Amino acid sequence: MKKMSKCFSIRSIALACSVALTMFLCYSAAHSQTVVDVWDTVKTPPAPELKPVTLDPKSTALLLLDFNKQTCNAAQRPRCIASIPKVAKLLAEARANGVLVVYSLSAGATAADIGPELAPKGTEPIVASGPDKFLGTDLEKILKEKNIKTVIVNGTAAHGAVLYTASGAAFRGMKVIIPVDGLSAEALYPEQYTVWNLANAPRVSAQVTLTKTDMIKF
Repeated sequence: MKKMSKCFSIRSIALACSVALTMFLCYSAAHSQTVVDVWDTVKTPPAPELKPVTLDPKSTALLLLDFNKQTCNAAQRPRCIASIPKVAKLLAEARANGVLVVYSLSAGATAADIGPELAPKGTEPIVASGPDKFLGTDLEKILKEKNIKTVIVNGTAAHGAVLYTASGAAFRGMKVIIPVDGLSAEALYPEQYTVWNLANAPRVSAQVTLTKTDMIKF
Protein backbone atom coordinates (compact mmCIF):
# COMPACT_ATOMS: atom_id res chain seq x y z
CA MET A 1 0.00 0.00 0.00
CA LYS A 2 2.78 2.41 0.92
CA LYS A 3 4.56 1.58 -2.33
CA MET A 4 1.40 2.26 -4.37
CA SER A 5 0.82 5.50 -2.47
CA LYS A 6 4.37 6.57 -3.15
CA CYS A 7 4.03 5.75 -6.87
CA PHE A 8 0.75 7.66 -7.03
CA SER A 9 2.40 10.65 -5.39
CA ILE A 10 5.28 10.56 -7.87
CA ARG A 11 2.83 10.31 -10.78
CA SER A 12 0.85 13.26 -9.41
CA ILE A 13 3.96 15.38 -9.10
CA ALA A 14 5.08 14.38 -12.58
CA LEU A 15 1.65 15.23 -14.01
CA ALA A 16 1.59 18.57 -12.25
CA CYS A 17 5.06 19.36 -13.55
CA SER A 18 4.04 18.35 -17.06
CA VAL A 19 0.97 20.59 -16.95
CA ALA A 20 2.99 23.50 -15.56
CA LEU A 21 5.65 23.05 -18.22
CA THR A 22 3.03 22.93 -20.97
CA MET A 23 1.39 26.10 -19.68
CA PHE A 24 4.74 27.83 -19.44
CA LEU A 25 5.69 26.84 -22.98
CA CYS A 26 2.33 27.98 -24.34
CA TYR A 27 2.61 31.29 -22.46
CA SER A 28 6.16 31.79 -23.69
CA ALA A 29 5.19 31.01 -27.28
CA ALA A 30 2.29 33.44 -27.18
CA HIS A 31 4.35 36.25 -25.67
CA SER A 32 7.44 35.69 -27.80
CA GLN A 33 5.56 36.75 -30.92
CA THR A 34 6.60 40.10 -32.32
CA VAL A 35 4.13 42.87 -33.09
CA VAL A 36 4.61 42.03 -36.77
CA ASP A 37 3.54 38.42 -36.12
CA VAL A 38 0.24 39.59 -34.61
CA TRP A 39 -0.18 42.74 -36.71
CA ASP A 40 -3.65 41.89 -37.99
CA THR A 41 -4.97 41.18 -34.49
CA VAL A 42 -4.11 44.59 -33.01
CA LYS A 43 -7.21 46.48 -31.91
CA THR A 44 -7.38 50.22 -32.47
CA PRO A 45 -7.56 52.09 -29.14
CA PRO A 46 -10.47 54.44 -28.43
CA ALA A 47 -10.31 57.91 -29.97
CA PRO A 48 -8.83 60.51 -27.59
CA GLU A 49 -10.86 63.34 -26.15
CA LEU A 50 -10.62 66.73 -27.84
CA LYS A 51 -10.68 69.70 -25.49
CA PRO A 52 -11.39 73.41 -25.95
CA VAL A 53 -8.52 75.71 -25.00
CA THR A 54 -8.19 79.40 -24.22
CA LEU A 55 -4.66 80.69 -24.66
CA ASP A 56 -2.70 83.78 -23.67
CA PRO A 57 -1.71 85.48 -26.96
CA LYS A 58 1.43 86.98 -25.43
CA SER A 59 2.95 83.62 -24.50
CA THR A 60 1.64 81.56 -27.41
CA ALA A 61 3.14 80.84 -30.83
CA LEU A 62 1.42 79.37 -33.86
CA LEU A 63 3.73 76.99 -35.74
CA LEU A 64 2.93 76.32 -39.39
CA LEU A 65 5.19 73.50 -40.53
CA ASP A 66 6.08 72.67 -44.13
CA PHE A 67 2.98 74.00 -45.85
CA ASN A 68 5.16 74.55 -48.93
CA LYS A 69 4.13 73.05 -52.28
CA GLN A 70 6.85 70.38 -52.22
CA THR A 71 5.17 68.60 -49.29
CA CYS A 72 1.64 70.05 -49.28
CA ASN A 73 0.11 69.27 -52.66
CA ALA A 74 -2.86 67.47 -54.20
CA ALA A 75 -0.77 64.66 -55.65
CA GLN A 76 1.21 63.68 -52.57
CA ARG A 77 -0.94 64.89 -49.67
CA PRO A 78 -4.46 65.94 -50.66
CA ARG A 79 -5.37 65.94 -46.97
CA CYS A 80 -2.91 68.79 -46.48
CA ILE A 81 -4.67 70.83 -49.16
CA ALA A 82 -7.99 70.06 -47.46
CA SER A 83 -6.67 71.33 -44.11
CA ILE A 84 -5.62 74.75 -45.43
CA PRO A 85 -8.96 76.63 -45.02
CA LYS A 86 -9.21 75.71 -41.33
CA VAL A 87 -5.56 76.50 -40.68
CA ALA A 88 -5.96 79.81 -42.54
CA LYS A 89 -8.89 80.76 -40.29
CA LEU A 90 -6.82 79.95 -37.21
CA LEU A 91 -3.92 81.96 -38.66
CA ALA A 92 -6.13 85.01 -39.16
CA GLU A 93 -7.41 84.80 -35.57
CA ALA A 94 -3.88 84.38 -34.23
CA ARG A 95 -2.61 87.41 -36.12
CA ALA A 96 -5.60 89.48 -35.02
CA ASN A 97 -4.71 88.71 -31.41
CA GLY A 98 -1.00 89.40 -31.75
CA VAL A 99 0.11 85.76 -31.53
CA LEU A 100 3.63 85.02 -32.76
CA VAL A 101 3.52 83.07 -36.04
CA VAL A 102 6.51 80.94 -37.01
CA TYR A 103 6.90 79.01 -40.25
CA SER A 104 9.06 76.11 -41.27
CA LEU A 105 10.08 74.88 -44.71
CA SER A 106 11.10 71.45 -45.90
CA ALA A 107 14.50 71.02 -47.55
CA GLY A 108 14.92 73.02 -50.76
CA ALA A 109 11.78 75.10 -50.33
CA THR A 110 11.46 78.87 -50.06
CA ALA A 111 8.81 81.16 -48.57
CA ALA A 112 7.43 81.67 -52.09
CA ASP A 113 6.48 77.98 -52.12
CA ILE A 114 3.85 78.51 -49.41
CA GLY A 115 0.38 79.05 -50.87
CA PRO A 116 -1.23 82.50 -50.60
CA GLU A 117 -3.77 81.40 -47.98
CA LEU A 118 -0.98 80.72 -45.47
CA ALA A 119 1.83 82.92 -46.81
CA PRO A 120 4.09 84.66 -44.25
CA LYS A 121 3.67 88.37 -43.65
CA GLY A 122 6.18 91.02 -42.66
CA THR A 123 8.90 89.74 -40.37
CA GLU A 124 7.25 86.50 -39.32
CA PRO A 125 10.20 84.14 -38.80
CA ILE A 126 10.89 81.13 -41.01
CA VAL A 127 13.15 78.16 -40.24
CA ALA A 128 14.16 75.27 -42.48
CA SER A 129 15.07 71.81 -41.26
CA GLY A 130 14.15 68.13 -41.32
CA PRO A 131 11.32 66.61 -39.24
CA ASP A 132 12.49 68.19 -35.96
CA LYS A 133 12.34 71.93 -36.59
CA PHE A 134 14.39 72.63 -33.48
CA LEU A 135 17.33 70.73 -34.93
CA GLY A 136 19.90 73.01 -36.54
CA THR A 137 17.65 76.09 -36.48
CA ASP A 138 16.96 79.17 -34.34
CA LEU A 139 13.45 78.00 -33.44
CA GLU A 140 14.18 77.55 -29.74
CA LYS A 141 15.93 80.95 -29.61
CA ILE A 142 13.01 82.63 -31.41
CA LEU A 143 10.50 81.19 -28.95
CA LYS A 144 12.58 81.95 -25.87
CA GLU A 145 13.17 85.55 -26.88
CA LYS A 146 9.40 86.05 -27.06
CA ASN A 147 8.82 84.22 -23.75
CA ILE A 148 6.68 81.62 -25.47
CA LYS A 149 5.23 79.01 -23.11
CA THR A 150 2.71 77.38 -25.46
CA VAL A 151 2.92 76.33 -29.11
CA ILE A 152 0.08 75.41 -31.45
CA VAL A 153 1.49 72.91 -33.93
CA ASN A 154 0.01 72.50 -37.41
CA GLY A 155 1.59 71.01 -40.51
CA THR A 156 2.64 68.12 -42.65
CA ALA A 157 3.67 65.42 -42.45
CA ALA A 158 1.90 64.52 -39.24
CA HIS A 159 4.36 61.70 -38.54
CA GLY A 160 7.30 63.92 -39.46
CA ALA A 161 7.38 67.64 -38.74
CA VAL A 162 4.35 67.67 -36.44
CA LEU A 163 5.30 64.66 -34.33
CA TYR A 164 8.97 65.54 -33.83
CA THR A 165 8.59 69.29 -33.44
CA ALA A 166 5.70 68.91 -31.01
CA SER A 167 7.70 66.36 -29.02
CA GLY A 168 10.73 68.66 -29.09
CA ALA A 169 8.65 71.51 -27.69
CA ALA A 170 7.26 69.24 -24.96
CA PHE A 171 10.74 68.09 -23.98
CA ARG A 172 11.70 71.76 -23.65
CA GLY A 173 8.91 72.32 -21.14
CA MET A 174 6.39 74.03 -23.41
CA LYS A 175 2.69 73.30 -23.51
CA VAL A 176 1.74 71.85 -26.87
CA ILE A 177 -1.65 72.33 -28.53
CA ILE A 178 -2.44 69.95 -31.39
CA PRO A 179 -5.44 70.78 -33.59
CA VAL A 180 -6.18 67.40 -35.18
CA ASP A 181 -7.66 69.12 -38.25
CA GLY A 182 -4.44 71.07 -38.74
CA LEU A 183 -2.16 68.09 -39.34
CA SER A 184 -2.02 65.83 -42.38
CA ALA A 185 -0.22 62.93 -44.00
CA GLU A 186 -0.49 60.80 -47.13
CA ALA A 187 -3.05 58.57 -45.40
CA LEU A 188 -5.13 58.36 -42.26
CA TYR A 189 -2.99 55.85 -40.37
CA PRO A 190 0.06 58.15 -39.94
CA GLU A 191 -2.27 60.86 -38.65
CA GLN A 192 -3.90 58.42 -36.23
CA TYR A 193 -0.53 57.12 -35.05
CA THR A 194 0.75 60.67 -34.51
CA VAL A 195 -2.27 61.72 -32.47
CA TRP A 196 -2.08 58.53 -30.39
CA ASN A 197 1.65 58.95 -29.82
CA LEU A 198 1.39 62.58 -28.71
CA ALA A 199 -1.49 61.69 -26.39
CA ASN A 200 0.31 58.73 -24.81
CA ALA A 201 4.10 59.08 -25.09
CA PRO A 202 5.99 59.33 -21.77
CA ARG A 203 6.82 62.94 -20.76
CA VAL A 204 5.31 64.26 -24.00
CA SER A 205 1.65 63.45 -23.28
CA ALA A 206 1.69 65.46 -20.04
CA GLN A 207 2.39 68.59 -22.09
CA VAL A 208 -0.04 67.92 -24.95
CA THR A 209 -3.66 68.95 -25.42
CA LEU A 210 -5.59 67.63 -28.42
CA THR A 211 -8.20 69.95 -29.89
CA LYS A 212 -9.56 71.36 -33.19
CA THR A 213 -8.89 74.70 -34.85
CA ASP A 214 -12.38 76.01 -34.00
CA MET A 215 -11.96 75.01 -30.33
CA ILE A 216 -9.01 77.39 -29.83
CA LYS A 217 -9.66 80.84 -28.37
CA PHE A 218 -7.33 83.72 -27.53
